Parts: sequence; C-alpha cells; structure tokens
Amino acid sequence: MKNKTILMEKLRESLSSVLPVSAIILVLSMTVAPLPNSIFISFLFGAVLMIVGIGLFTLGVDKSMTPMGEYVGTTMTKSKKIWLICLISFLVGAMITVSEPDLQVLAGYVPSIDTYTFIISVAVGVGVFLVIAILRIILAVKVRYILIVSYAAIFVLAAFVDPDFWSVAFDAGGVTTGPLSVPFIMAMGVGISAISSDKDGSNDSFGLMALCSVGPVLSILVLGLMYDVGSTTYVPDELIDFATSREFGFELFSSFPHQMLEVAKGLFPIVIFFFLYQAIANPLGKDAILKLLVGVGYTYFGIVLFLTGVNIGFLPVGSYIGRSIGGTSYSWILIPLGMLIGYFIVAAEPAVHVLEKQVEEVTSGAIPRKMLSVAISIGVALAVGLAMVRVLTGISILWFVGIGYAAALLLSFFVPEIFTSIAFDSGGVASGAMSSAFLMPLAVGASVAVGGNVMKDAFGVIALVALLPPITIQILGLIYKIKVKRTEKAAAASAHDGVIEFDTIRHKIQKQVAAVRSRNPRHGKQASVPDYPDIIEFENEGRW
Repeated sequence: MKNKTILMEKLRESLSSVLPVSAIILVLSMTVAPLPNSIFISFLFGAVLMIVGIGLFTLGVDKSMTPMGEYVGTTMTKSKKIWLICLISFLVGAMITVSEPDLQVLAGYVPSIDTYTFIISVAVGVGVFLVIAILRIILAVKVRYILIVSYAAIFVLAAFVDPDFWSVAFDAGGVTTGPLSVPFIMAMGVGISAISSDKDGSNDSFGLMALCSVGPVLSILVLGLMYDVGSTTYVPDELIDFATSREFGFELFSSFPHQMLEVAKGLFPIVIFFFLYQAIANPLGKDAILKLLVGVGYTYFGIVLFLTGVNIGFLPVGSYIGRSIGGTSYSWILIPLGMLIGYFIVAAEPAVHVLEKQVEEVTSGAIPRKMLSVAISIGVALAVGLAMVRVLTGISILWFVGIGYAAALLLSFFVPEIFTSIAFDSGGVASGAMSSAFLMPLAVGASVAVGGNVMKDAFGVIALVALLPPITIQILGLIYKIKVKRTEKAAAASAHDGVIEFDTIRHKIQKQVAAVRSRNPRHGKQASVPDYPDIIEFENEGRW
C-alpha cells in the first residue's frame, strides 16, 4: 500500500514534468509545424510511456540505485586501501557509462567512428575521472582547481584536433551523465562524504558528476587525433510514416524487446557487480536484498518505458519540427522556440529529479528544490537558444564553450564551493536522455533544412546544455552569498541598535532616579524604593 501511494505521487510529479513540453509540441503541431497523423499519434503514445516511465524510474532509484551507491561509497572508503578505492571507482564509472542509453544515441549519430570504439573511449574517460573525483573527496581538494586544470588541458588539446570533432567531444561529456549513472555515482559521493572527517564532508558529495563529464571530452579529443570526422558526410535518418494503425502497433510493440535488451545490457552488469561486491565486503540481509531487487525492477521497467516513449514519440517529432521550421523564411523562430522548449524540457529529465532531491536533502532545505529547478531551467533555455543560433549562423562551438567555461570557472572564486560543485553537476544531469532524443534531432533537422554542416553546427547542443546551468546556478550562489552578507549586517546592526537602545533607557532611568532622590532628600537613597523598586535594584547591583 505504501509503495502504491508513493508510486502515485511519482506519477503526478512525472505528469507535471512531461505535460508542459508536450503542450508546446501540440501547439506547434497545430500552427507552424503541422505533424503527419502517424508522427502525431506516435508522439501521444510516447508522452504517456514517458510519464509512466519517469514515475517508475524515480521510485526505483529511491529504493535501489541510491542505497546501492551509498553502500559502495561507504564500504570502499572504510577499507582505506587507495588501490582498492581506485579500482572499484574505475570499474563502476566505466561499467555504468557503457549502460547509458544517451551515449548509445550519440554514438549512432557519429558516422566516422565505430560505435563500440566511441563508447569504450567515453567509458574509459569517465572511469579515470571518477577515480580523480573520489580521491578529491578523500584528499579534500577543491573541485574548482581540478576543473581549471582539466579544461585548460581540453582547450590545449582541441588546438590539435579537427574542428569538426570539437562539438562531438563536448557532446560526449554531456550524455555520459544520464538516468543510470547519476543516482548511483552521486550516492557514492554521499556514502564517501558521510564518513569524512572534514567539516564540509556533506558538501563534498557534489562535484562527482562535474568531473565525470570532463573525462569523455578529453578521451574523445584524443580519439580525434586518430580519426577524421569531417571525411564522412552525415546522412539524416528517414522519418517513418505509418500507413495504418496496425503498422504503428507493430512498430511500438517490436521496440519493447529491443529496449528491454539494451537496458538489461547496461543495468544488470552494475547490479551483478554490486551484489558480488556486497557479498565480499559485508553481506546484506535477505530483507535488504529483496528490497533492492524490487527497486531494481522498478528502475528497469521505468527506463524501458521512458526510452521507448522517447524513441517512438519525441525523437521523430523533434526531427520533423526542426526540418519544418528550418526550411521556412521565418527559421529565426527556432531561437525563441528553442528557449521555450529548453526551459520546460529539463523538467522531464529523470536525472535532474535525482539531483534536486539530493541537493535539498544534503543541504537540509537551505537550497530548495524549486529554486534549483528554476536556475537549471533558465540555463537550459539559454543553452538551446544559443544552439539554434549556431545552427542558423555556423558559429564555432569553441567560442561558446571557451567564453562560457572561462566565466563559469571565474565565478567559482566568488561563490560558496557547494554552489560550484552543484552547478557543474547540474550541467551534467541536464544534458540527459531528453537532450539526446529530442533536442539533438531538433538541431539536426533544422541544420539539414538550412543546408548547414550538421557535424559542426547541429552537434554541440548537448554541450551547451551542459555549459549554461553551471553559470546560472553560480549566479544564484552569488545572489545567495550577497543576501547572507546583508542579513548578517542587518543582524549586527540590529544587535548594535539594541545596545544603543538599552543605553538610552539606562540613561533615562538614571535621570528618573536622580529626580526621585531630589524630591526625597531626607530619606536618601532608599526613599524611592516604594515607587521604583526595580530601578533601585538594578542600580544597587550595578547591572546597567
């Protein structure tokens, strides 16, 4: 009964997340981008599947991925064996990255590199930087310094790589932090920081996703030294048009086995790894294992439904809308439209819900979920708007990421460190499944329609989605810091005013006592006792 109640709550949350962007698409389909009936019906079915999928997924995360991640983080740190910590961190990072469906979507878009080569390179990058992120927590190193060194290395390496590879590399950093990796890795950070002796240990649980997003960029740039992505022409996928409802039904139900297999290949290795790990480290009880397995079930079917809905519904809609509007004389409308879609689409990202929940819990409500959600949404809105500008103008991605990351890293010196860690984490989680399966097709479709270079212009939308939230959230942190300082000054002034007020009252009392004594000279000091007993008591005790 309890699970049923929680599930209904999760479904209501997912409905509120998916409904706004669905409403925008419905309005577009009735105005500037009319959809074929087959794509429209696919979109409606996809939206329903996404709502149910997100609900099941978020419930499953709470019951499985989060406690599993915390358990691994806590137990491996207690061992105090650095080599073991590094080994486990690398394996977790690499294994869970391979399972990310967003990464597989991106790899399929890159024509010049073998899909498995691309995925393995990204997985190695995540594994290495997860090790660095874990060691950062243990050694209490500030995340901003690692980010500065890492991004400096990225821009130096980019100078030796084909410019056509830049957008792909930065996109790779965004897609690795998806619905599977975020809850598990962030929970690992919570588990590690929970036993940290550092007074800011709880704050150190953030920043893992930020560093895990850096590794793939470096690894793909290294891969770019060996491949020429510009030598291959991108061929856009043909949109499927269903002649009958039976054809649509066949496509819908045939996609389930495919998604179930893909999710199983990604999710179950990390689950098996966990149960083998706990059996060796500290075996759990039967009840705990049963609860975890139930949670894994919720997570599994939630992701299957979500990805099915995204692929049959939102992916073709994004591509069609991009082609329809990009091929018109008013293609500039893609910029405000992209901003509007970007603002609302981030609410449909499962990983964003995980981050917002954890931030609120770790900070004990000091950083409310709603405030964080608005800051992320504004960042993604600006990001998608800039991505559409790139599609229409062909401006190099390096201008945006160079200036953007310089601004984000500069802000890190002026805000509380927890805001920096949360900010860069938010960039990673915002660029998830919806970005890969809707925003990228939207950009690709628009680029094809305007006759642009897809590899240069359309790729990079995920990179910008990962870039802008770190800036907006740190601006939020700066505002927060200013407000705290103002509050402290006001409190200090109030306390000072209280002292002044007390001194004034004391002076008045002294004058009143003197006046009483002057009226009763024969009785001396005690003559005023019947009229002013409290005043005399204060004076006699010297408690002014």
